[in-house]
Amino acid sequence: MSLTLKLITLLLLALSHHAESGSIVKFLPGFEGPLPFELETGYIGVGDKEDLQMFYYFVKSENNPQEDPLLIWLTGGPGCSSLFAILFENGPLALKFELYNGTLPSLVTTTYSWTKMANIVFLDQPVGAGFSYSRTPLLNKVSDTGEVKVIHEFLQKWLSKHPEFYSNPFYVTGDSYSGKIVPPLVQEISRGSYLTNLRYEIKFFSRSVRPDDLKGYILGNPITQIKSEDNSKIPYAHGMALISDELYESLKRICKGNYENVGSRNTECLKHIEMYNKCTDKLNRYHILLPDCDMTSPDCFLYNYFLLDKWANNERVRRALQVTKGSIGEWKRCNYDVIPYNYDIQSTVPYHMNNSISGFRSLIYSGDHDMVVPFIATQAWIRSLNYSIVDDWRPWMVNDQIAGYTRGYANKMTYATIKASFLVST
Repeated sequence: MSLTLKLITLLLLALSHHAESGSIVKFLPGFEGPLPFELETGYIGVGDKEDLQMFYYFVKSENNPQEDPLLIWLTGGPGCSSLFAILFENGPLALKFELYNGTLPSLVTTTYSWTKMANIVFLDQPVGAGFSYSRTPLLNKVSDTGEVKVIHEFLQKWLSKHPEFYSNPFYVTGDSYSGKIVPPLVQEISRGSYLTNLRYEIKFFSRSVRPDDLKGYILGNPITQIKSEDNSKIPYAHGMALISDELYESLKRICKGNYENVGSRNTECLKHIEMYNKCTDKLNRYHILLPDCDMTSPDCFLYNYFLLDKWANNERVRRALQVTKGSIGEWKRCNYDVIPYNYDIQSTVPYHMNNSISGFRSLIYSGDHDMVVPFIATQAWIRSLNYSIVDDWRPWMVNDQIAGYTRGYANKMTYATIKASFLVST
């Protein structure tokens, strides 16, 4: 055996020794019978010593896994678990709405899951979100730019363990705060940034996500540039008849369109903002038509979030999901406090522009009753790209009913509103 072949063999053995492997989950507590889809859960170690253990749920397409697109889904926050997406947004299961009596909440299947037509990797990120954890104390703050590199490394390692999906069309998807992560991640992948880790530089042993595999990205209610989105809340409130014409005109004139971080000297502007707050403080900002109530109340639409906490913190559930025992304490839907975070990407508009120039498709959608990321803010930054309109504003339909409105732009971007929809993982 030549020296080169020996070295290759040794590296293959090392790679095999360090490789994490997912586990197939056939049954979940709370669901009656075997799961009617293929679910895999597991960890991928990221970083020089793989101290960051990133937890994922992988659901194979229920249609044609060999040819259907492969998606990675990133929930917002930062710090919200992708389990929320699986059970509340676009996954194959949902929590049954029922009064909690001390027993494990029940799960039911959905008819609207994206996994009907796509393979999806739901990732808990950043570390500290959901079941992802670090083996050692973090030395540096988690950041937007850092997460882009972490997720890119995760993808490369995940694909090296699932080579059967190399040729599938690949899309990066997410909502809410992932609007800050997805566009730069698409750019990172498209530019072919490779890992510095030796095991992933040697082409004999792994392949990166290649630009030819990457087709585009999807974002729902995406945070894009926070200052302009915050300033859009007052125009949104006026358009939705939450404040009077007179108050809105006074706010525009006195505050000059800047409603955030108003200096203490501008007392007249502050007085008018206080009047605006009195009109809107009791609203559910994630869906202005819903009551703003305690989620532990069975009368509240968000009561299922309370049931989710009970389900995800059950030891039987953790064992079924193959969660490493003792790796985290209490599971939280959104873990805002545990991670010091550096918000170092101020705007992702330049990334959208670069990705469009590179020819990637994109779908941007807004729930039109979400006041956290108002649709008018999203429409404003899309207009700033100066794309020509190729499919003018029109309704889109579900069962002969208007479900929202859409517009198509050059550079393969589509924008859509979803009537009365909302996202609550910001």
